[in-house]
Amino acid sequence: MKVTKPMIIRPTKRGDIPALQQVLDDTELFPSELLPDMIDGFLTTADPADLWLTCKTDGTAVGFCYAVPEQLATGAWNMLAIAVAPAQQGNGCGSALVARLEADLKARNQRIMIADTSGTEAFAQTRMFYHQNGYTKEARIRDFWAAGDDKIVFWKSLA
Repeated sequence: MKVTKPMIIRPTKRGDIPALQQVLDDTELFPSELLPDMIDGFLTTADPADLWLTCKTDGTAVGFCYAVPEQLATGAWNMLAIAVAPAQQGNGCGSALVARLEADLKARNQRIMIADTSGTEAFAQTRMFYHQNGYTKEARIRDFWAAGDDKIVFWKSLA
């Protein structure tokens, strides 16, 4: 049984980037060298359109999530990324990040959240995570990511 440590969920700060790059290296979600440019607008804009949240445990950033408003839709958001350090997975960090993201968007009167993932066996745990956090499997787009790698779209009402 894993020991649950106190977590802090808050907007991502520039000082979190090195630890979050390590999370990316450990999870292989996407290349960690992309992170500084991806997050720069959030960190430098007074009222950014996107939302980045970080989970810290013992003073170290161990997870993050990233969401953007869907273009040409009213009140619809897409959680483009969520990652938790492998040693912290199963401790509630991912669910806490999603709950905070949803709460922040509800406070902004947003309507729905979608999240895309792979349909391969390697992402079975990710699909279960979304299901356990109240998301409904809404769509499958065959061969989206690559031949034999379907895109699975999850949906949740924020109302």
